Amino acid sequence: MPDLIHSQPAWFIPHGGGPCFFMDWSMGPADTWDRMAVWLRGLAATLVVKPKAIVVISGHWEEKVFAVTGGASPPLLYDYYGFPEHTYQLTYPAPGAPALADKIVKLLIVAGLPARLDCERGFDHGVFVPFKLIFPAADIPVLQISLQQNLDPDLHLQLGRALASLRQEDVLIVGSGMSYHNMRRFGQSQATGDSVLFDHWLTLTVEQQDLAQRTRDLQNWAQAPAAMSAHPRAEHFIPLLVAAGSATAETGHRIFTDQVMCVQVSAFQFGAVTQA
Repeated sequence: MPDLIHSQPAWFIPHGGGPCFFMDWSMGPADTWDRMAVWLRGLAATLVVKPKAIVVISGHWEEKVFAVTGGASPPLLYDYYGFPEHTYQLTYPAPGAPALADKIVKLLIVAGLPARLDCERGFDHGVFVPFKLIFPAADIPVLQISLQQNLDPDLHLQLGRALASLRQEDVLIVGSGMSYHNMRRFGQSQATGDSVLFDHWLTLTVEQQDLAQRTRDLQNWAQAPAAMSAHPRAEHFIPLLVAAGSATAETGHRIFTDQVMCVQVSAFQFGAVTQA
């Protein structure tokens, strides 16, 4: 029997709309986000080993160079607007990971990627909203890495490659965004076709066996069918490239899909336990 080599996977997850999982949803059917919430609550159980730390790349933080949260107890950033008052009292007291943050900055610089620590910034809702469901105990250290504000696909694939070795140290890498993010078209039935078209392309791309071609296709994602309709701006898609970049020699697959507010939304996993 071959030995199992453990490595944490890398995820790309949808983080919903604002604090949607923690309020009565009034912008459509009351159960709009229920299936996603149930799936997020069950996601941790799919891991073979509990992570020692979590690195999150959210679509809600962009900087001139890659920035890494370095605080020991990061606060929360309630970076959503017009929601019920109680959603601004949500808590997620996960500890930071200052030593890991230092290590990541060094990894990125060695890889030729300018990086810096940010010891003041807290977790945005692309982190604490889904993670309240995935790891509700908030007992795993979490740090966040910004996007680079030019949103260059290849640069973020490089970021993933620079982080790849951490997965063998039981660090879970998570891209948090949305596979469809055209805010003006959510809830419009005309958007369904484009969202399904892009989701079909994205699933075929992630799941293809030619991993070098997968990388090339992701680099050129803006040329995909309905890409610009699905993502007029790329910030909620680019976290997927970081997850994919951390697993360039491993297959990916879709692990969740649902139609939410008339559009198809999916999640993906890269890598898992492999055999020697």
